[in-house]
Amino acid sequence: MLDATTRSGGTATASPRATATEPAVAAPAGPAPATVSGAPASAARDATAAASSAASTGLASRCARTLLSPWSRLSLLLVLLAAAGTSVLLFQPQRLLTHGWPPQLGGAAAAVVFAVAYGLCAVAFLPRPLLNLAAGALFGSQSGLAAALAGTVLGAGVSFGLGRVLGQDALRPLLRGRLLKAADGQLSRHGFRSMLAARLFPGVPFWAANYCAAVSRMGWPAFLLATAIGSVPNTAAYVVAGSRAAAPTSPAFLIAMACIAVPALVAAAVTWRKRHHLRAR
Repeated sequence: MLDATTRSGGTATASPRATATEPAVAAPAGPAPATVSGAPASAARDATAAASSAASTGLASRCARTLLSPWSRLSLLLVLLAAAGTSVLLFQPQRLLTHGWPPQLGGAAAAVVFAVAYGLCAVAFLPRPLLNLAAGALFGSQSGLAAALAGTVLGAGVSFGLGRVLGQDALRPLLRGRLLKAADGQLSRHGFRSMLAARLFPGVPFWAANYCAAVSRMGWPAFLLATAIGSVPNTAAYVVAGSRAAAPTSPAFLIAMACIAVPALVAAAVTWRKRHHLRAR
């Protein structure tokens, strides 16, 4: 309420109680609270999305590291080799020696198909002597030798690549024995001549030489070239024997059998004489 006019000029003034209550009257309601409350909700949604994306990315990276780890790759290699060996047992490609080649394939195309099949069977641990005999029986001495050598290099290359990509990182830390370290050092430092000797020496299994070379630091060119050169004598002997199997008393067949038997006897004699040295290691 207003006080009485002053004696000097009669000017009306508001009482202190009214002045204190006036600001409380004008307080307009606006959208400000909604705006303020909406900003934290949007920030919370963004933070949740970012956390979910980071979690999915982290899970994907962990899965990728697990799948690409050395032991996972080695397990994949073992599965592939087991599947290849099982397929050989089921399909029995050695029946080519008795049933012959499919009649719809002939000429150079048949030799190419046989070389590819040879390489895959060699990866699957099918004995190469059987494949070499089949090459000679199906294609003769010259074409059979070419197809068998091509299949040998192909099978060795596939085995070497599988062992290098899938098995080397897991198996190299296991090379702790003296004999294993010596073999690894020999293959790594003298790759060509070591692999050449392994191919010429009849006692070294084909698959064992492939995967031992893959675990070592031998290069691709030295491995493939030594395989191609060192496999010629043994492969040629079996191919000629297969091509002349219908005439077992022919000179070519007898010479081929001698070329097979003599190196095997020499290898057995050398191994027998070196047995004490090998045991000492």
